[in-house]
Amino acid sequence: MNEVRELIPAGYAGVMVTGRGRSYEAEQLLGVRQQKCLDHLNRNIDEVLETKTGRARGFGRKLKGLLKQARQLWRDQRAGKAPNFQAHAERIEEKITDHLRQRCLKDGDNQRLLDGIGLQHDRGNLLRFLHEPHVEPTNNRGERALRPAVIARGLPHGSKNGRGAEAFAAFTSVLQTAVKNRVSSTIDTLHNLFRSNSKPRDAPVPP
Repeated sequence: MNEVRELIPAGYAGVMVTGRGRSYEAEQLLGVRQQKCLDHLNRNIDEVLETKTGRARGFGRKLKGLLKQARQLWRDQRAGKAPNFQAHAERIEEKITDHLRQRCLKDGDNQRLLDGIGLQHDRGNLLRFLHEPHVEPTNNRGERALRPAVIARGLPHGSKNGRGAEAFAAFTSVLQTAVKNRVSSTIDTLHNLFRSNSKPRDAPVPP
């Protein structure tokens, strides 16, 4: 939880696109708008479907199908192919709301899906991307941005110990920030950063 709070304050005004980690469910972040990654949710649904047969598969299959419709509608809207976007979005949300209504299911695994995903829907964290189309329905973009760092972490870059890992994390953070700010040269950015931090301090005045 500490790692999340260091980056995301309780008054964060943006939208976090997150997985199902417990850190994001902390009470301090309840006021922060979130969008739960649909890919993570689909994996949760698939894990249940793999163990079910017959009618017990119905709940998960229907929910997965509705989420797929919502995601495709978002894609169509982004591509300018959804002239009746608002009407379609409302219709899909009505169907998902009905499917996730509070009730008792016979299958325990399906009940846990209903309770967990239903809670996120009640909080507005399931279909936020339909209400705010600039919000993406998955955190794939963030995971792709982290992939080079994760790969490099497994190579001998000095990150096999605590100091090396901290140094690598710091460099990665600075470089990612520079890229997002569209600097003309990451090398110049690092050079200027080192120069600003290496200026000699004023010598102490002897007593």
